[in-house]
Amino acid sequence: MESLDDVAIIGAGPAGLAAAIYTGREEMTTTVYEGDVVGGWAALTGTIENYPGFPDGVGGVELSDKLEAQATKYGAKVKTGTMILGLKQGPHGIELATSTGTKHAKAVLITTGSDYKRLGVPGEAEFTSKGVHYCATCDGPLYRGKDLIVVGGGDSAMQEGLFLTKFASHITMLVRGEKLKGSQLLIDRVSAASDKITVQYNTAIERVLDNGKMATGVMTNQGEIKADGIFVFIGQVPNTHWLKDTIELDERGFIHTDDNFQTNIGGVFAAGDVRAGAIGQIASAVGEGVSAAIAIREFISGHLPIRA
Repeated sequence: MESLDDVAIIGAGPAGLAAAIYTGREEMTTTVYEGDVVGGWAALTGTIENYPGFPDGVGGVELSDKLEAQATKYGAKVKTGTMILGLKQGPHGIELATSTGTKHAKAVLITTGSDYKRLGVPGEAEFTSKGVHYCATCDGPLYRGKDLIVVGGGDSAMQEGLFLTKFASHITMLVRGEKLKGSQLLIDRVSAASDKITVQYNTAIERVLDNGKMATGVMTNQGEIKADGIFVFIGQVPNTHWLKDTIELDERGFIHTDDNFQTNIGGVFAAGDVRAGAIGQIASAVGEGVSAAIAIREFISGHLPIRA
């Protein structure tokens, strides 16, 4: 058997890297596995303006690099290009089936995050963070006094659209169906904000328009709609497909945990956007990663019982 790590962290986003800083400082041997980009969605965000301590904002890549550097400073190993295929309890802790063989750890923290559902139309991927966005709290303040498009007709689209009225001069909400779906309270609030929000129904996005540098609007089945920014709120997909029939998930696929971030499997924890009930902000993901790291320390030391 390969050497037994104290902690294996799956996912090198803000939650996972923050946890690695703490487990490393506690001198727990820690390996962070990342199949894609270190930093996750944070690294793909041009400028993060709401992360504490950076009054002028911080680049997503810069913040991710600093988190990684701090984690490795305290001894954590970050392994990219390693896909985690599954996990189970074994005779020596938790066994991880990976694309490079079986790994072992006394405790595992899952911080694989979630992904925003995409429209899947031409131009969307090319202009993500260049006029196409998925987080109103993160990017809404960039569009003060601007015209925006909000895509979606559910609770998240209504809630985020209402939030964006604090900044935008006007919002066009594009709804695929014949009506808004979700909380009646939110529907009433959107109706009451008709001076700032125009709702257009039966509208399907065909492609994102651009000027070569930034998105400038969308082409729909009803014609062209121009805007300074496009916010897409059609749902989130947690990165938990590899955990089905193993970890307890909610109806949307997010991981259930107790107050100590423990899952239904002893020694397996979850934090950040992959966890049911997470807020979905970088700062809160960092906080959850730290809290989970402390819980893992208590688990390994025998002071935190396995979740009942």
